[in-house]
Amino acid sequence: MKAVETASSLAQKWQGIVQITRADKPIGSYLLLWPTYWALWIACDGFPPLHWLIVFSLGVFVMRSAGCVINDWADREVDGQVKRTQHRPLVSGVLTPNDALSLFGLLIGVALGLVLTLSWYTIQLSVVAVLLAASYPFMKRYTQLPQVVLGAAFSWGMIMAFSEGMGEIPVVAWLLFSANLLWTVAYDTMYAMVDRDDDLKIGVKSTAILFGQHDKRIILLLQLLTLGLLASVGEILAFGWPYQLSLVIAAGFFCYQQILIVNRERDKCFQAFLNNHFVGLVVFVGIAIEHL
Repeated sequence: MKAVETASSLAQKWQGIVQITRADKPIGSYLLLWPTYWALWIACDGFPPLHWLIVFSLGVFVMRSAGCVINDWADREVDGQVKRTQHRPLVSGVLTPNDALSLFGLLIGVALGLVLTLSWYTIQLSVVAVLLAASYPFMKRYTQLPQVVLGAAFSWGMIMAFSEGMGEIPVVAWLLFSANLLWTVAYDTMYAMVDRDDDLKIGVKSTAILFGQHDKRIILLLQLLTLGLLASVGEILAFGWPYQLSLVIAAGFFCYQQILIVNRERDKCFQAFLNNHFVGLVVFVGIAIEHL
Protein backbone atom coordinates (compact mmCIF):
# COMPACT_ATOMS: atom_id res chain seq x y z
CA MET A 1 0.00 0.00 0.00
CA LYS A 2 2.80 2.39 0.91
CA ALA A 3 4.54 1.61 -2.38
CA VAL A 4 1.37 2.49 -4.27
CA GLU A 5 1.08 5.80 -2.39
CA THR A 6 4.74 6.58 -3.10
CA ALA A 7 4.28 5.82 -6.79
CA SER A 8 1.17 8.01 -6.90
CA SER A 9 3.03 10.85 -5.16
CA LEU A 10 5.93 10.61 -7.60
CA ALA A 11 3.52 10.60 -10.54
CA GLN A 12 1.88 13.77 -9.20
CA LYS A 13 5.28 15.39 -8.72
CA TRP A 14 6.27 14.51 -12.27
CA GLN A 15 3.02 15.92 -13.61
CA GLY A 16 3.68 19.07 -11.59
CA ILE A 17 7.14 19.37 -13.15
CA VAL A 18 5.66 18.99 -16.62
CA GLN A 19 3.14 21.74 -15.86
CA ILE A 20 5.50 24.20 -14.19
CA THR A 21 8.05 23.91 -17.01
CA ARG A 22 5.22 24.18 -19.60
CA ALA A 23 6.55 21.05 -21.31
CA ASP A 24 2.91 20.36 -22.17
CA LYS A 25 2.52 23.84 -23.71
CA PRO A 26 5.43 24.37 -26.14
CA ILE A 27 4.14 27.60 -27.72
CA GLY A 28 6.52 29.72 -25.64
CA SER A 29 9.46 27.60 -26.75
CA TYR A 30 8.47 28.00 -30.40
CA LEU A 31 8.21 31.77 -30.02
CA LEU A 32 11.74 31.73 -28.62
CA LEU A 33 13.08 29.16 -31.07
CA TRP A 34 12.13 30.69 -34.42
CA PRO A 35 13.85 34.07 -33.88
CA THR A 36 16.95 32.27 -32.58
CA TYR A 37 16.94 30.27 -35.81
CA TRP A 38 16.54 33.49 -37.83
CA ALA A 39 19.75 34.78 -36.30
CA LEU A 40 21.62 31.47 -36.42
CA TRP A 41 20.93 30.92 -40.13
CA ILE A 42 21.91 34.49 -41.02
CA ALA A 43 25.02 34.46 -38.83
CA CYS A 44 26.18 31.15 -40.34
CA ASP A 45 25.15 32.11 -43.89
CA GLY A 46 23.05 28.98 -44.09
CA PHE A 47 22.65 25.75 -42.16
CA PRO A 48 24.68 26.09 -38.92
CA PRO A 49 27.16 23.51 -37.63
CA LEU A 50 25.33 20.65 -35.92
CA HIS A 51 26.97 21.43 -32.55
CA TRP A 52 25.67 24.99 -32.56
CA LEU A 53 22.23 23.91 -33.74
CA ILE A 54 21.93 21.40 -30.89
CA VAL A 55 23.21 23.82 -28.23
CA PHE A 56 20.96 26.70 -29.25
CA SER A 57 17.92 24.46 -29.75
CA LEU A 58 18.28 22.76 -26.37
CA GLY A 59 19.18 26.09 -24.78
CA VAL A 60 15.90 27.60 -25.97
CA PHE A 61 13.82 24.85 -24.36
CA VAL A 62 15.85 24.76 -21.15
CA MET A 63 15.86 28.54 -20.62
CA ARG A 64 12.18 28.86 -21.47
CA SER A 65 11.41 26.17 -18.88
CA ALA A 66 13.62 27.91 -16.32
CA GLY A 67 11.82 31.19 -16.97
CA CYS A 68 8.44 29.53 -16.47
CA VAL A 69 9.55 27.96 -13.19
CA ILE A 70 10.84 31.20 -11.69
CA ASN A 71 7.73 32.99 -12.99
CA ASP A 72 5.45 30.58 -11.11
CA TRP A 73 7.60 30.88 -7.99
CA ALA A 74 7.37 34.69 -8.13
CA ASP A 75 3.59 34.57 -8.73
CA ARG A 76 2.77 31.79 -6.27
CA GLU A 77 0.84 34.15 -3.96
CA VAL A 78 -1.35 35.65 -6.72
CA ASP A 79 -1.83 32.85 -9.27
CA GLY A 80 -4.74 31.44 -7.28
CA GLN A 81 -6.67 34.65 -7.90
CA VAL A 82 -6.33 34.47 -11.69
CA LYS A 83 -8.68 32.23 -13.65
CA ARG A 84 -6.01 31.05 -16.12
CA THR A 85 -3.42 30.21 -13.45
CA GLN A 86 -5.46 29.03 -10.46
CA HIS A 87 -4.54 25.37 -10.96
CA ARG A 88 -0.76 25.77 -11.31
CA PRO A 89 1.36 23.27 -9.28
CA LEU A 90 2.51 25.78 -6.66
CA VAL A 91 -1.08 26.87 -6.07
CA SER A 92 -2.46 23.34 -5.79
CA GLY A 93 0.42 22.22 -3.57
CA VAL A 94 1.64 19.50 -5.93
CA LEU A 95 5.04 21.23 -5.82
CA THR A 96 6.52 23.34 -3.02
CA PRO A 97 8.35 26.66 -3.45
CA ASN A 98 11.60 24.86 -2.58
CA ASP A 99 10.87 22.30 -5.30
CA ALA A 100 10.53 25.14 -7.79
CA LEU A 101 13.78 26.83 -6.74
CA SER A 102 15.64 23.52 -6.92
CA LEU A 103 14.25 22.86 -10.39
CA PHE A 104 15.17 26.38 -11.51
CA GLY A 105 18.73 25.83 -10.29
CA LEU A 106 18.92 22.51 -12.12
CA LEU A 107 17.72 24.01 -15.40
CA ILE A 108 20.14 26.93 -15.14
CA GLY A 109 22.90 24.40 -14.49
CA VAL A 110 21.97 22.50 -17.66
CA ALA A 111 21.91 25.76 -19.63
CA LEU A 112 25.35 26.65 -18.25
CA GLY A 113 26.66 23.26 -19.30
CA LEU A 114 25.42 23.88 -22.84
CA VAL A 115 26.81 27.39 -23.15
CA LEU A 116 30.24 26.34 -21.81
CA THR A 117 30.74 24.44 -25.06
CA LEU A 118 30.64 27.75 -26.97
CA SER A 119 33.12 30.62 -27.30
CA TRP A 120 34.17 32.80 -24.37
CA TYR A 121 32.46 35.81 -25.93
CA THR A 122 29.13 33.94 -26.07
CA ILE A 123 29.60 32.64 -22.52
CA GLN A 124 29.95 36.22 -21.30
CA LEU A 125 26.80 37.27 -23.17
CA SER A 126 24.88 34.37 -21.61
CA VAL A 127 25.04 36.10 -18.22
CA VAL A 128 22.69 38.77 -19.59
CA ALA A 129 20.31 36.04 -20.77
CA VAL A 130 20.09 34.56 -17.28
CA LEU A 131 19.55 37.97 -15.66
CA LEU A 132 16.76 38.84 -18.10
CA ALA A 133 15.01 35.48 -17.66
CA ALA A 134 15.23 35.65 -13.87
CA SER A 135 14.15 39.29 -13.54
CA TYR A 136 11.14 39.33 -15.88
CA PRO A 137 8.62 37.76 -13.43
CA PHE A 138 9.35 40.47 -10.86
CA MET A 139 8.97 43.34 -13.32
CA LYS A 140 5.18 42.91 -13.20
CA ARG A 141 5.27 44.46 -9.74
CA TYR A 142 7.36 47.53 -10.61
CA THR A 143 6.64 48.58 -14.18
CA GLN A 144 3.75 48.66 -16.63
CA LEU A 145 6.17 47.43 -19.30
CA PRO A 146 7.21 43.93 -18.18
CA GLN A 147 6.63 42.77 -21.77
CA VAL A 148 9.64 44.86 -22.84
CA VAL A 149 11.85 42.89 -20.44
CA LEU A 150 10.34 39.67 -21.78
CA GLY A 151 11.04 40.87 -25.31
CA ALA A 152 14.68 41.47 -24.45
CA ALA A 153 14.89 38.02 -22.83
CA PHE A 154 13.31 36.36 -25.86
CA SER A 155 15.66 38.23 -28.20
CA TRP A 156 18.99 37.82 -26.44
CA GLY A 157 19.57 34.36 -27.88
CA MET A 158 19.77 36.07 -31.28
CA ILE A 159 22.65 38.22 -30.08
CA MET A 160 24.40 35.11 -28.76
CA ALA A 161 23.84 33.37 -32.11
CA PHE A 162 25.60 36.20 -33.95
CA SER A 163 28.44 36.30 -31.45
CA GLU A 164 29.01 32.57 -31.96
CA GLY A 165 28.47 32.49 -35.70
CA MET A 166 30.34 35.66 -36.66
CA GLY A 167 32.45 36.51 -33.65
CA GLU A 168 30.83 39.94 -33.59
CA ILE A 169 27.42 41.59 -33.34
CA PRO A 170 26.68 43.48 -36.60
CA VAL A 171 24.00 46.10 -37.15
CA VAL A 172 21.67 43.51 -38.67
CA ALA A 173 21.76 41.61 -35.37
CA TRP A 174 20.45 44.62 -33.48
CA LEU A 175 17.77 45.20 -36.13
CA LEU A 176 16.59 41.61 -35.66
CA PHE A 177 16.79 42.06 -31.88
CA SER A 178 14.63 45.18 -32.09
CA ALA A 179 12.12 43.55 -34.45
CA ASN A 180 11.72 40.55 -32.18
CA LEU A 181 11.44 42.71 -29.06
CA LEU A 182 8.61 44.74 -30.60
CA TRP A 183 6.90 41.60 -31.88
CA THR A 184 7.14 40.03 -28.41
CA VAL A 185 5.55 43.08 -26.80
CA ALA A 186 2.73 42.86 -29.37
CA TYR A 187 1.90 39.18 -28.86
CA ASP A 188 2.43 39.19 -25.11
CA THR A 189 0.07 42.14 -24.84
CA MET A 190 -2.55 39.92 -26.50
CA TYR A 191 -1.69 37.29 -23.91
CA ALA A 192 -2.01 39.83 -21.10
CA MET A 193 -5.41 40.92 -22.44
CA VAL A 194 -6.67 37.48 -21.39
CA ASP A 195 -5.81 38.24 -17.74
CA ARG A 196 -6.45 41.99 -17.70
CA ASP A 197 -9.52 41.94 -15.44
CA ASP A 198 -7.85 39.62 -12.91
CA ASP A 199 -4.57 41.57 -13.03
CA LEU A 200 -6.37 44.83 -12.27
CA LYS A 201 -7.89 43.25 -9.15
CA ILE A 202 -4.61 41.90 -7.78
CA GLY A 203 -2.39 44.82 -8.82
CA VAL A 204 -0.21 43.07 -11.40
CA LYS A 205 1.04 45.42 -14.12
CA SER A 206 1.12 44.81 -17.88
CA THR A 207 1.11 46.59 -21.23
CA ALA A 208 -2.50 45.44 -21.71
CA ILE A 209 -3.43 47.58 -18.70
CA LEU A 210 -1.12 50.44 -19.68
CA PHE A 211 -2.41 50.64 -23.26
CA GLY A 212 -6.05 50.47 -22.11
CA GLN A 213 -8.56 51.27 -24.86
CA HIS A 214 -5.70 51.90 -27.30
CA ASP A 215 -4.37 48.33 -26.99
CA LYS A 216 -5.44 47.14 -30.44
CA ARG A 217 -4.01 50.21 -32.19
CA ILE A 218 -0.70 49.95 -30.35
CA ILE A 219 -0.44 46.22 -31.10
CA LEU A 220 -1.02 47.05 -34.78
CA LEU A 221 1.70 49.73 -34.65
CA LEU A 222 4.12 47.27 -33.06
CA GLN A 223 3.32 44.71 -35.74
CA LEU A 224 3.94 47.25 -38.51
CA LEU A 225 7.24 48.30 -36.92
CA THR A 226 8.24 44.64 -36.67
CA LEU A 227 7.58 44.12 -40.39
CA GLY A 228 9.45 47.33 -41.21
CA LEU A 229 12.56 46.26 -39.29
CA LEU A 230 12.45 42.78 -40.83
CA ALA A 231 12.14 44.37 -44.29
CA SER A 232 15.21 46.49 -43.49
CA VAL A 233 17.13 43.34 -42.63
CA GLY A 234 16.12 41.91 -46.01
CA GLU A 235 17.34 45.05 -47.77
CA ILE A 236 20.71 44.99 -46.03
CA LEU A 237 21.23 41.29 -46.78
CA ALA A 238 19.89 41.62 -50.35
CA PHE A 239 17.27 38.94 -49.79
CA GLY A 240 14.95 38.19 -52.70
CA TRP A 241 11.33 37.21 -53.21
CA PRO A 242 11.20 34.18 -50.84
CA TYR A 243 11.97 36.37 -47.85
CA GLN A 244 9.72 39.17 -49.08
CA LEU A 245 6.89 36.68 -49.56
CA SER A 246 7.42 35.40 -46.01
CA LEU A 247 6.88 38.95 -44.71
CA VAL A 248 3.70 39.29 -46.77
CA ILE A 249 2.38 36.05 -45.27
CA ALA A 250 3.41 37.24 -41.78
CA ALA A 251 1.46 40.46 -42.42
CA GLY A 252 -1.54 38.29 -43.29
CA PHE A 253 -1.25 36.51 -39.95
CA PHE A 254 -1.07 39.88 -38.20
CA CYS A 255 -4.30 40.94 -39.95
CA TYR A 256 -5.95 37.72 -38.80
CA GLN A 257 -4.83 38.41 -35.23
CA GLN A 258 -6.34 41.89 -35.38
CA ILE A 259 -9.66 40.35 -36.41
CA LEU A 260 -9.47 37.91 -33.49
CA ILE A 261 -8.84 40.59 -30.85
CA VAL A 262 -11.36 43.11 -32.18
CA ASN A 263 -13.82 42.49 -29.31
CA ARG A 264 -11.14 41.67 -26.71
CA GLU A 265 -12.70 38.29 -25.93
CA ARG A 266 -10.48 36.14 -23.68
CA ASP A 267 -10.44 33.00 -25.82
CA LYS A 268 -9.90 34.86 -29.07
CA CYS A 269 -7.10 36.99 -27.61
CA PHE A 270 -5.40 33.77 -26.53
CA GLN A 271 -5.98 32.31 -30.00
CA ALA A 272 -4.36 35.40 -31.53
CA PHE A 273 -1.36 34.95 -29.22
CA LEU A 274 -0.97 31.31 -30.29
CA ASN A 275 -1.12 32.28 -33.97
CA ASN A 276 2.23 34.06 -33.65
CA HIS A 277 3.94 30.67 -33.83
CA PHE A 278 3.17 30.70 -37.56
CA VAL A 279 4.63 34.21 -37.93
CA GLY A 280 7.96 33.07 -36.56
CA LEU A 281 7.89 29.89 -38.62
CA VAL A 282 7.11 31.56 -41.94
CA VAL A 283 9.85 34.17 -41.51
CA PHE A 284 12.32 31.39 -40.71
CA VAL A 285 11.27 29.49 -43.84
CA GLY A 286 11.89 32.63 -45.90
CA ILE A 287 15.37 33.06 -44.40
CA ALA A 288 16.20 29.37 -44.82
CA ILE A 289 15.18 29.38 -48.50
CA GLU A 290 17.34 32.45 -49.11
CA HIS A 291 20.35 30.47 -47.87
CA LEU A 292 19.76 27.30 -49.87
